[in-house]
Amino acid sequence: MTLSMILLIIIIIAALVLFSIETLPADVVALGIMLALILTGIIPGSTAFEGFGSDTAIMILGLLILTTALVRTGIVQIFSRQILRRIGNNKNHLYWVITGAAGILSSLMSNTATAAFFTPMTIGLSRRFKTHPSKLLMPMAFATILSSSITLISTSTNIVVSGLIADYGMPPLGMFELTPVGIPILIVGLLYMFFIGRHLIPIRDSKQEDLQEEILSYCSEFEVTDESPWKGKSLKEIGFGKEFNLNVLRILKSAGYYVEPRAGTVLQVGDQVLVEGNRNDLVALEDQDIVEFTGEFHQKEPELIQNLHMAEVIILPGSPMIGRTLQGLNFRDRFGLQVLGINRKGETIRHRISRTRLQVGDQLLLQGDPDTIGSLGRNANFRVVSSKLDIMPETDKAPIALFIFAGVILLVSFNVLSLPVAVMVGSLLAFITRCITPAEAYRKVNWHVWLLIASMLALGQAMEISGLAELLANQITALVGISHPRMLLGAFFILSLLLTQPMSNQAAAVVVIPIAIQTATQLNLNPRTFAVMIAVGASCSFITPLEPACLMVYGPGNYRFYDFIKVGSILTILIFLIAYFMVPWLWPL
Repeated sequence: MTLSMILLIIIIIAALVLFSIETLPADVVALGIMLALILTGIIPGSTAFEGFGSDTAIMILGLLILTTALVRTGIVQIFSRQILRRIGNNKNHLYWVITGAAGILSSLMSNTATAAFFTPMTIGLSRRFKTHPSKLLMPMAFATILSSSITLISTSTNIVVSGLIADYGMPPLGMFELTPVGIPILIVGLLYMFFIGRHLIPIRDSKQEDLQEEILSYCSEFEVTDESPWKGKSLKEIGFGKEFNLNVLRILKSAGYYVEPRAGTVLQVGDQVLVEGNRNDLVALEDQDIVEFTGEFHQKEPELIQNLHMAEVIILPGSPMIGRTLQGLNFRDRFGLQVLGINRKGETIRHRISRTRLQVGDQLLLQGDPDTIGSLGRNANFRVVSSKLDIMPETDKAPIALFIFAGVILLVSFNVLSLPVAVMVGSLLAFITRCITPAEAYRKVNWHVWLLIASMLALGQAMEISGLAELLANQITALVGISHPRMLLGAFFILSLLLTQPMSNQAAAVVVIPIAIQTATQLNLNPRTFAVMIAVGASCSFITPLEPACLMVYGPGNYRFYDFIKVGSILTILIFLIAYFMVPWLWPL
């Protein structure tokens, strides 16, 4: 063992300790690891810094930009509403729909791309169900990894293994050759996360523990227009509660009388409908342009529709607006802002919003152009609670964004372009078509996660360059011996599993496959059995968050390094047992 190997082992042990105790942020620890590798001379600086321009780092950056475009154009919201329509209010159904859909989709495309697509959707749905995002994000990310052995194209690791065994004269892996072992892994993994794993995930962000308090409930009012698809439909047919999560309070018919809402109540043109719901649900209704919000009975002007922002403001004591109505104040013309809803300290307002007399402490949900919203902070009548709410989605560009994302996936699936190149092409098209601006995209990129990924790639390079990975493989082979083929097979699984934590999955397979095939050939064992076992083990990235799919949810879920060890360790053991018994049975030794 060389001095470089000894130093590398010390650095790895120190990294694991620092990641576990979390005295320093994970990205700072990763940056320190990279610099330690350079300063100790294990790898040169030019090699260590390659991670910042690596395929993985570029892929993550491009995917973050593309998924931001999907959110900006309303695609994620549309898919979320379709899920809500089908699962009702059952949180268990939500788990199975998200993890099942993520697992199935990931079997046909990159698990990182799948996780990127589902992350914003999962966050939004968790808020709708008053569930902390951490309870769904990790199971979703794990589901994308669990499906890695269902098809050949589920992960690039399978393709790498297929190419390596072809170099040794064996037939390449078939499209569905791994499916018999992949499906049990997916099913067992999802069952484990449902019954055990998700209950081991802690909630650390106290601000989000009570999501119902975080997103206030507003009373709002809209009018059914002649162009609305809701005219002539009953409340039951529309499904306010199931699809839009809105509670209908009262309806003012066009003839001038009120009716209490019933399932069979039919909406007609000119009906004024008073509803209650949180800001996200009101925006979901607003962006579909199905009805006209009537806080003041003003039509939206076309020039004001584009680039609309939202803000929440509180009416302060001494404000001349106290005791007056929105209609009497002519609020829209005076301030250039549309009132979407009013929150009165949790009280439900059951009369028309435009004729509600404002009180001290009323919180208004406003919509308008960003400059006008910015000027509210200088107005003594208001205190701005939040002026950084999401911009209204530009749903007219939704088909373009969806076409770009689907095109990226198809280009990768048919091997026309690599995933990093395809996602950057997609990002460029998203900018050109104005699905999202560069400034919006860069604000949404989690640069902490990106720095963590780019820095940690240096550790995998160090293990390969120093020869430590190959030394470990040879030592394990010598330690297990040749008299127990099944134990030797299990040892290669464990080796692949361990190496794939600091290294990329593909790099771990490249290191281990040649040693495993040579060992199997010398012992007159089936080398294909070892190749399949390594393919499964190299994709088993659950005990650290260093897998790109896990890194996509690391920040949004407010996880810590130890969370993945705690939840992923049992899952890893279960997958090992499945592979240990099924692989040599399906591919006899």
